[in-house]
Amino acid sequence: MPYKNFEEYNISVTEEVKDKFKSIIGDLGEDLERDGILKTPERAAKAMLFLTQGYHQNPEEILRSAMFKEDYDDMVIVKDIELYSLCEHHMLPFFGKAHIAYIPNGHIVGLSKLPRIVDVFARRLQVQERLTHDILECINDTLKPKGVAVVIEASHMCMMMRGVQKQNSTTTTSGFRGQFEKIETRTEFLRLISADLA
Repeated sequence: MPYKNFEEYNISVTEEVKDKFKSIIGDLGEDLERDGILKTPERAAKAMLFLTQGYHQNPEEILRSAMFKEDYDDMVIVKDIELYSLCEHHMLPFFGKAHIAYIPNGHIVGLSKLPRIVDVFARRLQVQERLTHDILECINDTLKPKGVAVVIEASHMCMMMRGVQKQNSTTTTSGFRGQFEKIETRTEFLRLISADLA
């Protein structure tokens, strides 16, 4: 039985993006009839639509779909959430990890929803600073916790492949709201995401 890909794409949008990629590839000097390139415009179009699908997803709805009343009011941390995004300046990838914590205020959220909202915001053209802010404010506005914290550590291909070409550099961004603006709470969070508890 042949391999079948179950991803679904808007056919008319895919065709438009495919034609644009075909034009770009041709303008770069590549032979559009070469075996290895024949299906590249379509593959590139589908890849780009997949990598930017966050524009069509609602992160607030994702969180609200799994909010539960609960009296728990200590820190909840989900760390080492893999993320992959595209830099809006060069449309090159940046990738790394997000660490999220919140202190519930009458409601908790299904743990899988936090990585899902990271994906929603990461699958848009982004800068790391805004990605951090988007995740932070979405959780703060939707869940209304006593506090929320987000730290992102990422490597940027626009710095590694071109420009300054620094392969070992990483960028860290952070945001804190509510109780995490207190130094002792923030310090506990930063200690826990740095610790190997296994």
